[in-house]
Amino acid sequence: MQGSSVQIALKDIFSAIGRYPLVGMLGWQDVKQRYRRSALGPFWLTISMGVMIGTIGIVFGSIFKTPLEEFLPFLACGMILWSYFTSIINEGGVGFISAERIIKQLPIPLFVHIMRVVWRNMIILCHNIVILPLVFLAVGKPLTLDIFLVIPGFLLATLNLTWIALLLGVLCARYRDLPQIITSLLNVVFYFTPIMWMPHLVPQRAGQFILGLNPVYHLMEIVRAPIIGQMPSLTSWLVCLCIAFCGWVLTVVTYGRYKRRIAYWL
Repeated sequence: MQGSSVQIALKDIFSAIGRYPLVGMLGWQDVKQRYRRSALGPFWLTISMGVMIGTIGIVFGSIFKTPLEEFLPFLACGMILWSYFTSIINEGGVGFISAERIIKQLPIPLFVHIMRVVWRNMIILCHNIVILPLVFLAVGKPLTLDIFLVIPGFLLATLNLTWIALLLGVLCARYRDLPQIITSLLNVVFYFTPIMWMPHLVPQRAGQFILGLNPVYHLMEIVRAPIIGQMPSLTSWLVCLCIAFCGWVLTVVTYGRYKRRIAYWL
């Protein structure tokens, strides 16, 4: 039974990957639809993000007495990545619910709708990334060769976000209270994750507990550290790899077992 569930899940996932042109079209359509008749489109998000980063950077930089050239790039990377992470998680949770009409009318792989969520948030991330060069120029911080580690770090982080979105998509389709609970939990995780505060400001013992047991910190660190000229720790890489492996195993089994029921839950 378990082997059959895994086969069902893998068949759907690989079939969806083969439909990448459809995923690309749906993702672009979502972005265009969301910002239809808007002069700046998704760049409104970029502007609001830039204003928020500048404001928080000046205020919290003064409170924490941290040099702006050190704190502002750290904050900018953290805020942009946090927006990317939370958007995929929140939208992934309602991914199947939002696509109810398509699921009930068209026989396409269900994983297409999760890939659609990830893709459209990648598009929005590309708009927000414009902020980083401006921040680096403003504070005079140069890029280092560590920047190339962003590529594997980003791919690994997105791989983890994808299984989280898929698993939550299944659970939220069954339990409709979960999206609100997830949003509330993410608000709590935000304050436990070094985004508006830097890791060295936390006492060593508390830091080992807060950071070491926080998977979001490790996911963010393998992407953010190379951008700001630091080398991600081996611990963060290992934690993210272990989360990816265990998470995908759990998700594939769960998805394969309940995939046929999703349409009836919607």
